[in-house]
Amino acid sequence: MHKKSKEKIIFTLPDSLISEVDSIVQMENSNREDFAKAAFQLYITQKKKIDLKECMIKGYKEMGQINLSLAELGMTNEVSSDDNIEGKIAQGEY
Repeated sequence: MHKKSKEKIIFTLPDSLISEVDSIVQMENSNREDFAKAAFQLYITQKKKIDLKECMIKGYKEMGQINLSLAELGMTNEVSSDDNIEGKIAQGEY
């Protein structure tokens, strides 16, 4: 079984932010450490969602250009085929 390692993090926050955190912690009957862990986890989760959404948007835009090119190519081939058919019809070969 793996033992989870932990690392102590020390940082400074403005008094106004600490006051807000302490108010929430008191209302939730929690502590600063649990609040910080939850805040970090929430940020990471939201960041992953945003990154995934941006990646999907980029992919859809790239595929849009590819699909447009394929559609234009298909239309060009279709028009060329139609021209050949019309020529054959005109010559009585179709």
